[in-house]
Amino acid sequence: MHIEILEREKKIWVLVWWGLLFLAMSVGRQTSSSGKPRTHISGAPGGNNATSAVVAAAAAGNANNENLANLFECPVCFDYALPPIMQCQSGHIVCQSCRQKLTMCPTCRGPLGNIRNLAMEKVASTVNFPCKYCNSGCPATLLHTDKTDHEETCEFRPYCCPCPGASCKWQGALEQVMNHLMQQHKSITTLQGEDIVFLATDINLPGAVDWVMMQSCFGHNFMLVLEKQEKMEGQQMFYAIVQLIGTRKQAENFAYRLELNGHRRRLSWEATPRSIHDGVQSAIIASDCLVFDTNIAQLFADHGNLGINVTISMC
Repeated sequence: MHIEILEREKKIWVLVWWGLLFLAMSVGRQTSSSGKPRTHISGAPGGNNATSAVVAAAAAGNANNENLANLFECPVCFDYALPPIMQCQSGHIVCQSCRQKLTMCPTCRGPLGNIRNLAMEKVASTVNFPCKYCNSGCPATLLHTDKTDHEETCEFRPYCCPCPGASCKWQGALEQVMNHLMQQHKSITTLQGEDIVFLATDINLPGAVDWVMMQSCFGHNFMLVLEKQEKMEGQQMFYAIVQLIGTRKQAENFAYRLELNGHRRRLSWEATPRSIHDGVQSAIIASDCLVFDTNIAQLFADHGNLGINVTISMC
């Protein structure tokens, strides 16, 4: 492990000095207002920019990963400026997101050009940056090429309200989800036990309809969702799925079974519950759930009500 760290620091140092060499190639001579010649690094008057700081960190012997990562901080949003890294004529950098909203440099108020800082980009390719959800507990540090993909599925990112539909915009930590549901969605019924019957009433209602119920067992809470969607030419499809109020890793410890029974017929589906981080829509789009049409629903319905047997088990 110690050898690997030394090799990595050596690689960072080599790239830093390559960046210094790149800058040295662009050094010119410029006369100051006092008439005295002074050294001018192209795109970085006075050397007061992030690239100079990287070189200074290396010269001071403290070019560790954390110090280098901090030098890529955007002065506007305090996120990291990652490749492609653009700078103003004075060498100040901003992230790509803020760059699109600005007309002048937030540091020196000079014009924002389209100057690439290749030296900073070279260093960035070897630096591990913290996940944007590090303040929420994520310990991951990643190369900038892996950072976006990780953050899209990071377990520490905020949880959205798991109720189907787009009306509730709540977001919060996992431990706050159940309190939100009890306070803001009081109409949702919770049943105890690993074997329950999820009763969807009035399934013949027109248009798109959602039925939601909570099931509590094994010290966890599960959300049962039955969603009816209007398809082309008036066709209606039903999608039933179970999601865990928990993480993906926790969801892997469980399995669920949905079963329709009646009139000497049986239709069942077994799968691993989805984490509420993933939501139900991706599963519905992929038909990765119990799927049936109106005709099937009528075979099992009783006076417009449909009972779905739900069994949760531990793997």
